[in-house]
Amino acid sequence: MSTVRIVLLIIIATVVGYLSFGVYQYESDRRAVKDDLIELSNVKYGLFNVDQWKNILADLIVKKVEEFDFSEGGREELKAEISEFLTTTINDFERRYNRSNSGSFSGFLRRSVANITDIFGQMKKDIPIFTEQIVNFMDNPENKGQIKKYLLEEIDKYTEGTFAQIDYAERDRILLKYDQANMELATNAMKANVADLEKSSERLKTVLFVLAGLAGLFTLFGRNLIAPEYMLLTLLSLFLLAGGLALPMIDIDARISEMNFNLMGETVRFEDQVLFFKSKSILEIVQLMMSQGKTDVFLVGLLVLLFSVLFPVTKLICSTLYIYSKGIRKNRFINFMVFKSGKWSMADVMVVAVFMAYIGFSGILNEQLNQLGSVAQSVDMLSTNNTTLQIGFFLFTAFVVLSLLISQRLSGLAKQVQLDNTN
Repeated sequence: MSTVRIVLLIIIATVVGYLSFGVYQYESDRRAVKDDLIELSNVKYGLFNVDQWKNILADLIVKKVEEFDFSEGGREELKAEISEFLTTTINDFERRYNRSNSGSFSGFLRRSVANITDIFGQMKKDIPIFTEQIVNFMDNPENKGQIKKYLLEEIDKYTEGTFAQIDYAERDRILLKYDQANMELATNAMKANVADLEKSSERLKTVLFVLAGLAGLFTLFGRNLIAPEYMLLTLLSLFLLAGGLALPMIDIDARISEMNFNLMGETVRFEDQVLFFKSKSILEIVQLMMSQGKTDVFLVGLLVLLFSVLFPVTKLICSTLYIYSKGIRKNRFINFMVFKSGKWSMADVMVVAVFMAYIGFSGILNEQLNQLGSVAQSVDMLSTNNTTLQIGFFLFTAFVVLSLLISQRLSGLAKQVQLDNTN
């Protein structure tokens, strides 16, 4: 019977190792594609992109110039608006002229000449002539083109002198990498690629966690476990730990899903604008912290490395030594690591901390995104928080549970050994 169980455990451990490596490969490929997708969806290429706004304004200006209504009714309405504008402008100019030429003899002479010649009155009489000339000028197709050209040139001058230029090197690299002509085509291709990789990965994850669950049940309810079985269970938990450390635990993702507003009578729309995105595994976090060159950050990274990586690995090694070496079972360090370190290794605390960080980030991002939506009263905006727990979290949790079950069974084995020695 023990031989059958060992064979089954060998099969389960082998399949778990194979599946863990397969999940790692799929997730690595998915992360690479998703990182590129996030880059193209970044708000700097959309809502915060000056070139994007230049194109939007250029299209609106061209459309508005082309839409000038020069039919009889539209022509009269346009003439009325121009006439009102010219009247207001001339009246304002007359007031400023009189005000600037008051209080001095030379100013009195200039005002007298203006009154005698009635220059402002003549200008007002000629407003209908000016209006007709302006409308005729605007109605000329060639002049329309000149108006559009002038306005577009002014937009270019304004944006170039006001805003920093956008670096498109990374965007161009991604478009070249996926052999796509523009961002929309590249984004659609990458989304399809990510979906395919996630679908393939999900199948492996399902089988992996089913087998991990069976291993946990076997550890909990299996009778008279022997050394090879403990060894295989320990190896299986090592596979889970490796995946939990190497794969991301959380994707922190805040974005504007949809934003609509009215500009010059036209609807302007932005979709899927990424505001913030981070995806890190425990090992990546450790590497990042220890490479910052700051003592406090380095110490935090060292603690994460110690309690999340070195402690669990040392515990697995000590468990293996305890199983196969009877002479070492009395060693205090080995006994501490196998039976006492569960409450000090912080593996379970790490899982809870990650989960609480997820809740915290989720709440913070939701609150900030809601405030962003409430600030823009005239904008129809849907902001979303796509923060999600990732496979690394669940693999690390599975390792924690299985390692605790193994420690519990080893504790029972130790008591049995002591009892046999006593007898």
